[in-house]
Formats: sequence, structure tokens, C-alpha cells
Amino acid sequence: MTSGASETQAARPLLAGRRALVTGASSGIGFAVARGLAAAGAAVAVNYHSHGEAAEGLAEEIRAAGGKAVALKADVSKEDDVAGLVDRTVAEFGGLDVLVANSGIQKDAPVGEMTLADWNAVISLNLTGQFLCCREAIRAFRAGPERQGGARGSIVCMSSVHELIPWAGHVNYAAAKGGVRMMMQTLAQEMAPERVRVNAIAPGAIRTPINKEAWGTPEALEKLLHLIPYGRIGEPEDVARAATWLASDEADYVTGVTLFVDGGMSLYPGFVGNG
Repeated sequence: MTSGASETQAARPLLAGRRALVTGASSGIGFAVARGLAAAGAAVAVNYHSHGEAAEGLAEEIRAAGGKAVALKADVSKEDDVAGLVDRTVAEFGGLDVLVANSGIQKDAPVGEMTLADWNAVISLNLTGQFLCCREAIRAFRAGPERQGGARGSIVCMSSVHELIPWAGHVNYAAAKGGVRMMMQTLAQEMAPERVRVNAIAPGAIRTPINKEAWGTPEALEKLLHLIPYGRIGEPEDVARAATWLASDEADYVTGVTLFVDGGMSLYPGFVGNG
């Protein structure tokens, strides 16, 4: 009996019965994370602002495989949109257990040429948007029942290696990601007594459309690989696996941590061979 019960427990999907919201999930990292959470057994709300067909297609793919999913449009830089997004997720699934706050943009320029509008656009989505999503998710966690033997809720903030590594020509993006780091740690400290875990993932160079110019040609890829000690570019699925683990009860004693998924990019590769 004990052996059979153990086998059944081992076969249970990592996120079985959990309800998740992934923002910015119509492409790139968010798309892979939403798919990965669903494969691990979670019901998933696939948020999008544009590319609605891709989001709807992913939701249909998840449902066709026997899972639960819904595509929900919202601009996460807008307070009312975020509140409505979380409310619709809760109404669809009966609650919320996991948030992956992934939405982000880049509007790059040297500092002397960067407009205030481009600064504000990146800060509003990449930092303020994550705050709004975290706040509304925490409210939803508090409204639900406490869980025995696990976190009441889990948040994964999508940061970047540029929460640590300065990035000339991208001051708005780097400032936002540095803010995400401290926001995440502060929320983790504040929410731990309520058994809500808050962590972050800091991807390095990942093969997504947003940074195709960095890997889209053999010459660009060779130059990029000089910054990655592990010798390959990351794939969105690398981040999805990390997010799935952080969201799960396997990471129950982990909070306030940034998990770097970067092939060693944050290890100062310029110092290889003594610099």
C-alpha cells in the first residue's frame, strides 16, 4: 500500500490542481512558460496585449491536450486592466495560485537620445506593470483558502541579467530590471509570514524575437557566444522549466531569490583567462 501510494504521488504532475496567470504570454518566454506550466498540470490564463491569435492558439493547444486554458487581453501597465485580468482569471478557474509576471518591452537609445516617453513606457510596463500584477495576485491569494503543506501563492517575476549587469544604451530597461529585483525581495520579505512566496528569474540571452538581431546571423551569434561561458544561446524552454520549478511545491522553502538562467553570462566572462 505504501509503495503504491508513493508511486501515485510521484506520477502526479508538478502543478496539478494549480491555477496560473502568465502575462505577456503570446510570444517568446511568456509563451513557453504558459505552455510549460500547463504541461505540468496547471490551468493557465494566457495574457496578451497584442498577437491575440497566438495567445488563442496556445490556449486551444492546451485544451486539446486535456488541460484548462483561457486567453485574456489586458495592458498590464494599466491598473484597471490588471484588476480585471486577475478577476477574470479567478472567475474562470475559481481562484489563483501562481503568477508569472513576464510582460516587458525594450525601447533602446543612448541616454542623450532617449525620450522621456520611451523611458516612461519601459518603466510603466516592465516595473510598474509587475507591481500591479503582484499586488492584484496577492489580493487574490488572500481571498482564497490557505493550503496545507504548501504556499498560499507563488509569484515569479521575470527579471534579466541586467538587474546585475549594466547595459549601455538601455538605461530604461536596466533601471526597470534593477527595480524588479528590489521589488521582488521586498515583497518576499513582506509576504513570507502569509506563506506567499515571491521569486524572480533573470534570463540571459534567450532565442526570442525581441532580440533576434543579437543571434539572427552567424556573425551576430558568434559575437554573442563570447559573453556566454556555457557556449550556447538559451531557449525559451530553459526559462519555462525554471519557472515551473519555482512555482511548484518543490521550491516551497525558496523565496526572495533571483534564479539566473543565463549560461554563465553573469559570471563576468571577460575575466576568463585572467582577463
